[in-house]
Amino acid sequence: MRTARSGQSALLLLDAVDALQQQGVDYLVIGAFALAVHGVVRASTDADALLSIVPARLAQLAGVFENAGFGTTLRHGDVEDPIAAMLVLSDGFANQVDLLGGLRGLDPKVFSRGIAVPFLGATLRVVGREDFIAMKCFAGRAQDILDARSAYHGADGPIELDLLRTVTRRFGREAADRLETVIQRI
Repeated sequence: MRTARSGQSALLLLDAVDALQQQGVDYLVIGAFALAVHGVVRASTDADALLSIVPARLAQLAGVFENAGFGTTLRHGDVEDPIAAMLVLSDGFANQVDLLGGLRGLDPKVFSRGIAVPFLGATLRVVGREDFIAMKCFAGRAQDILDARSAYHGADGPIELDLLRTVTRRFGREAADRLETVIQRI
């Protein structure tokens, strides 16, 4: 593993991505790392990625990561949980990577809209801006709305508003309503 101390979740993410690629699992970096790509840096102690995978395959991956030296905790969501399953990876320094195995309402084309971003000699696949904003509107906490607003108003280049509204509506009426407050100038 690349990590040598705490505060290096980005390095742990690179190790996780290596293993995901070896297993042929498509992923997108989400969360604070994606927000940094979309124009706003916010401190975070972990890294997050969304996987194109079914929960049963995520359970199989837990064994792969354990054999590679990662600490693993597999969590399954209940019927009401928007996240079907999550595999939490850790190291001996308290660095953490959360791998989400599914998100209710997610547009299946999200992975085709991901963007390649160079990072520390590697290339990471990061969720596209419109999908990032939609996911944050779906999550709906105050920090998520702030992140969505920052990504929208701090955008470097045009945002496809029709696409943004379409992918957000997939998450339900509340997410769509939150989006309309996000895109308004304050």
